[in-house]
Amino acid sequence: MNASYKATKIACFIGFVVQAIINNFLPLLFIIFNTQYSLNYEQLGRLLFINFFVQLIVDALTPALVRKIGYRGAAIACHGLAAIGLCLLGVLPLVFPNHIYACLVTAIIIYASGSGIIEVCLSPIVELLPGDKKGADMAFTHSFYCWGQAFTVLVSTLLIFLIGQNSWQFIPMLWAVVPFLNMLNFMRVPIIEQPDAPLSKTAKTLFKNRDFWIFAVIMICAGASEITMAEWASLFAQKALNIGKAVGDLLGPCAFAVCMGSGRVIFGLLDGKFNPKKALILNNVLCVLCYAGVAVCNIPALSLVACALCGFSVSLSWPGTYSMAARHFPTGGTLMFSILALCGDFGCSIGPWLMGIVADNSTLETGFLVCAIFPAVMVATAPLLRKEKC
Repeated sequence: MNASYKATKIACFIGFVVQAIINNFLPLLFIIFNTQYSLNYEQLGRLLFINFFVQLIVDALTPALVRKIGYRGAAIACHGLAAIGLCLLGVLPLVFPNHIYACLVTAIIIYASGSGIIEVCLSPIVELLPGDKKGADMAFTHSFYCWGQAFTVLVSTLLIFLIGQNSWQFIPMLWAVVPFLNMLNFMRVPIIEQPDAPLSKTAKTLFKNRDFWIFAVIMICAGASEITMAEWASLFAQKALNIGKAVGDLLGPCAFAVCMGSGRVIFGLLDGKFNPKKALILNNVLCVLCYAGVAVCNIPALSLVACALCGFSVSLSWPGTYSMAARHFPTGGTLMFSILALCGDFGCSIGPWLMGIVADNSTLETGFLVCAIFPAVMVATAPLLRKEKC
């Protein structure tokens, strides 16, 4: 690959790290919000729902935005929104301490808008770069979301330990530096601006194809399976397993992220050497077992192992579905990525919220057991994809 395009790929890698910060920093504070501000599980789950529901809306709007300002403009805009939202997440609670929930929601809406654009515009930017290892490129690119998640957990846990839980507001202000600097990157790296086919033609091709709707269902379940475990693992380790916050964060969401990133790197290295549909099915069988293991196992160490292995089990679902869909529909363009991202974010919205609702009315363990339905649906629907395409 041309050296200049390596800078573009690196900027996209960092973009997914930014998305990981946006999606995974706030849940690390759930135990603080629960104890200091008396927010219940449903309210915490609703924050996650708002985050991903806003991303869902933005997913739908991004194709029009890209057509208006191009991939470069969209990449710059999403990083700017992410930086502003993270800053406000720290500033607003300090300015309006008596309206903490409204402050959180306001900041979430802004940085979630940036995250939604990241999901839709960065994947096709990578897809358009020169090279013949598209599946590997997509897996490696999405692995940086996992490394970003692990990095977010490690650094945030360290900062909370150093400055104390009562000073958490200063941490998102520090995280805002990452999207701000990457915004400057996207102002100068080369980007291939390829116009999409007419929306009406692309939409007709997608919506009339049965496989596209199967991909949509898989993406909904992929989002729910990944984010539900990732976002609730920290609180589960502390509340249900009675493990301290620092250790719970490291053995819960951090281990989950490392396993998910490792899985994506492995699948990237093996690109072309395995059947992605069969791998998707087997991974989600493991995912069902992991959710059930977390729910029913009474041994904390084994519950944490199941949580970590769940990260590996979901590693292929999101990038693998993108890659298979791109092969099915090579002219799908931004519209296809937008719809798939919308479906994924819909799953990311309903999964964690469902978890919170069930946990409030029963237990955290029951919540995980109910949410095992999402990987189970993927196991049932993936075989319906046409064999010659996968």
